[in-house]
Amino acid sequence: MKYRESAFDILYLQFAIISGCVILRRAQNKAERHMGLAALILGCGDAFHLVPRVLNYFADADLTAALGIGKLVTSITMTVFYLLLYDIWLKHYRAQENRRVTYLVWILASIRVALCLFPQNGWMANSSDMTWGIIRNVPFVLLGAEVCRLYFRKRGDDPVFRLVWLYILLSFLFYLPVAVGAGLVPMLGMLMLPKTICYILLITVFLRSVAGNVPRTIKMKEENR
Repeated sequence: MKYRESAFDILYLQFAIISGCVILRRAQNKAERHMGLAALILGCGDAFHLVPRVLNYFADADLTAALGIGKLVTSITMTVFYLLLYDIWLKHYRAQENRRVTYLVWILASIRVALCLFPQNGWMANSSDMTWGIIRNVPFVLLGAEVCRLYFRKRGDDPVFRLVWLYILLSFLFYLPVAVGAGLVPMLGMLMLPKTICYILLITVFLRSVAGNVPRTIKMKEENR
């Protein structure tokens, strides 16, 4: 099992980081540049957690602190990833910015990061405390729900992005049991596999959007004006 999981983790990290570089190289506007940046942040952030996890299977060393710090870094970079998803939504759909929504997104992200920095999280000990697992994830879930709602509203405007809301929703459904209960039920950690697949699908959407493999309704509407 450890070989298959390790191989999957390494391939995922390579895919995310390489895809981010490819998207940035092909990007022609700010929305596409943020897609590349989001993929890079996702891959590089997850590397802080997944690399020590892989090493922990094979290295004869105490990696408790590295695993805990890796979770902290990943928690913060995932928050930044959703801020970028919101910004991508604004720019890709040329949506009218609602300042209340923008304030809400930034406030939730700020609270999430602040909660992650509390010493009670026990990152250095790689703690799996359920109470703080719930506390720090409440604003993160609300942030994800708002971003998911926005993409759901625009799901019919672009065939490439039409399932983004679903990938976000599923990623949280797979993530929450792990974040809250993996300390008590280690087998819940297996749900990180389908959660990661959801992020791979999100990155694939960015790649398709930049490559233009599927006609985009928005561009077609602009050309017909």
